[in-house]
Amino acid sequence: MARMNAFYAQSGGVTAVINASACAVIETARKHKDKIGKVYAGRNGILGALTEDLIDTSKETAAAIAALRHTPGGAFGSARYKLKGLDDNKAQYERLIEVFRAHDIGYFFYNGGGDSMDTAHKVSQLGRRLGYPIACVGVPKTVDNDLAVTDNCPGFGSVAKYVAVSTLEAALDVESMAKTSTRVFVLEVMGRHAGWIAAAGGLAGEKKFDPPHAIIFPEVAFDEAKFLARVKEAVEGCGYCVVVVSEGARDKHGKFLSDAGSRDAFGHVQLGGVAPVVANLTKARLGYKYHWAVADYLQRSARHIASKVDVEQAYAVGKAAVEFALKGHNAIMPVIVRQSDRPYRWGIGMTELKHVANREKMMPRRYISRDGFGITAECRRYLEPLIRGEDYPPYQKGLPAYVRLKNTAVDKKLSAEFVL
Repeated sequence: MARMNAFYAQSGGVTAVINASACAVIETARKHKDKIGKVYAGRNGILGALTEDLIDTSKETAAAIAALRHTPGGAFGSARYKLKGLDDNKAQYERLIEVFRAHDIGYFFYNGGGDSMDTAHKVSQLGRRLGYPIACVGVPKTVDNDLAVTDNCPGFGSVAKYVAVSTLEAALDVESMAKTSTRVFVLEVMGRHAGWIAAAGGLAGEKKFDPPHAIIFPEVAFDEAKFLARVKEAVEGCGYCVVVVSEGARDKHGKFLSDAGSRDAFGHVQLGGVAPVVANLTKARLGYKYHWAVADYLQRSARHIASKVDVEQAYAVGKAAVEFALKGHNAIMPVIVRQSDRPYRWGIGMTELKHVANREKMMPRRYISRDGFGITAECRRYLEPLIRGEDYPPYQKGLPAYVRLKNTAVDKKLSAEFVL
């Protein structure tokens, strides 16, 4: 392929380390100026390509790009915007190719989850169909850890670390006041269909009455009577109870405990707050005073407590994405390959996008304890290495020194506006 420009976009919910992948893509591309011209980023993700709102990353200094490695959020803006099937809305995909052609873009790096991998796969298909050479490579990212094939997902390790630490610290707080105050604390974490993040709370303790005393997984139907019995046992056994609940917790009929009755931009059921639902249940049935918290954006933006392993893996997949594309690969995604648990070793492999697109990896039942409220030793062996190591950002005046890019716009070349 002749020297072409590259397009990079961030998609879906951002993470503490998605910018580390962006850093890797841009830095690696800059090392191959003989094959890659400029790296353009989509302002607000794929919307930037559809509306020809591109950012010229060549206007950023090497120091600014390097600082992305320790900066949370999405440096170029992200979006929850799912492109439909090729036959359902072919105009959108043709628009992408039109923009790519206008700006001499021959490489498409899409940093996201399963829906994003589906988009990258479809763009590669349309490129072949229209005779336009475009190398489409997915860059894995999701805090939910539910991408298929890859051992784990960049973004998850840091969320897992945050949740495990928060569970431990909140438990110490509740324990110290339980005699005269709060008896039950409920922490709600992300995870619509897969309970990986909730499982990470289980790393806070190992013995019977160590917190969390109950984890509520999406993979296990919520049983009110068994849950209340578990809470009562904990309070009577150690004086208090800490619960970690996944936002996707469901009843025996498959209904979300916190179904808000609306849908998000991807068509997913909009979830309300499951923590107050569970907390109020313990008050109504057992009379315990409670407090609850929703980790929400805090869990996925906490770069100050990011896992070093996670940061390194996020950078590695971004670097590999560019290297794979330069070797002529198309419609693929770099994956993390676990080589051993003890000592923990990992490497980078590759899979075709069709094996990842629109697929979800759930928690194996063998990772959940027999009673459904905890994690097994096998699950602990899987999770523990992913939260290891600290990779603190630089600090100034007591706060992390995060970078804000200039995000200089690229001049538009197409006269027609595209209506989303």
